[in-house]
Amino acid sequence: MNRKTLFISVAVLLVLVFGGAVMLYQQSVSESENRSTAERPGAPIEGPKDAKVTIVEFFDPACGTCRDFYPLVKRLIGQYPGKVRAMLRYAPLHAGSDQVVKMLEAARYQDKFWQALELLYRNQNRWVVNHQSQPTRALAVLGALGLDMKRFSADMKRPELIQTIQRDVQDGQTLNVRATPEFFVNGRPMPSFGYAQLSRLVEDAVADAY
Repeated sequence: MNRKTLFISVAVLLVLVFGGAVMLYQQSVSESENRSTAERPGAPIEGPKDAKVTIVEFFDPACGTCRDFYPLVKRLIGQYPGKVRAMLRYAPLHAGSDQVVKMLEAARYQDKFWQALELLYRNQNRWVVNHQSQPTRALAVLGALGLDMKRFSADMKRPELIQTIQRDVQDGQTLNVRATPEFFVNGRPMPSFGYAQLSRLVEDAVADAY
C-alpha cells in the first residue's frame, strides 16, 4: 500500500469514526430532550422514586391495551428491584376520556389514584362503549372507592388539575404520541410496539444506568 492509498484509507476511517460519534451524540441529545419532555415532576409513580430507570407511559384509561399492559409494567418493576419505576401521564385520545382522566387526577388528591385506575381497568367494559368513554358510568364505578364526592367534584374543576392534564396532552403531542399506550424508557422510544420490545428497552436502560 503506497502513501496516497494509506492517506485516503485513514481519512475515510476518520470520517466514519467522526460520523459515528456525531450520530451517537445526536442520539444522546435527542434522548435527553425526550426525557425532559416525557417525565413530569409530580406525575403518578409506581416503584421506587429514586430509581435510575423510568418507564413513562402515556395512557388512556379507556384503552384496552393500556389495561392489558398494566400488570406487565408492574412485572418489569419487580424484575429489577429498586432500579425501575413507572410514571403515568395522561393521553385521553378516546372520546369522553378527557373527563375520566380528570376523575383520576381528582382521586389522586385523595391519595386514591392507583385504586381508581385499577377499578376502572377491572370494570372497563361497564363504562367504555364502542371505544368511547361514558363519564357518567365511570363515575358510578368510582363510587365504590368511598371518595369524598363533594371534594371530588370541586377538585375536578381546580385550575391546577386542568393545567396538569393539558401539559400531559401537550407533551404527548410534542413527542408524537398518537396512540396508547406509548412508552419511553429514560427518554428512548420503543423501536416498535410490543412487550418484548419494552422489556429489552428496560433491560438496556438498567445495564446503562447500573
